[in-house]
Amino acid sequence: MINVLCFAHLKEQVGQEQLELARDELTVKELLQELHEQHSIDTDSLIVAVNEEYADVDDVIKSGDTVALIPPVSGG
Repeated sequence: MINVLCFAHLKEQVGQEQLELARDELTVKELLQELHEQHSIDTDSLIVAVNEEYADVDDVIKSGDTVALIPPVSGG
């Protein structure tokens, strides 16, 4: 099981703060494609962290990992 945490506006888009994926492993790129297809999320500007470490698109996410999806933040 892969745990995916959604922050900021992603919570509203997905409809929940946390997703659980019944997968043994997948790449960050595969995860982003899946989220785009299922929830119409614009994944181009997301920052992805796996187990509190920034991840590249080719990094492998394994069962038991926690993924954080962090959208761009703006402020003033």
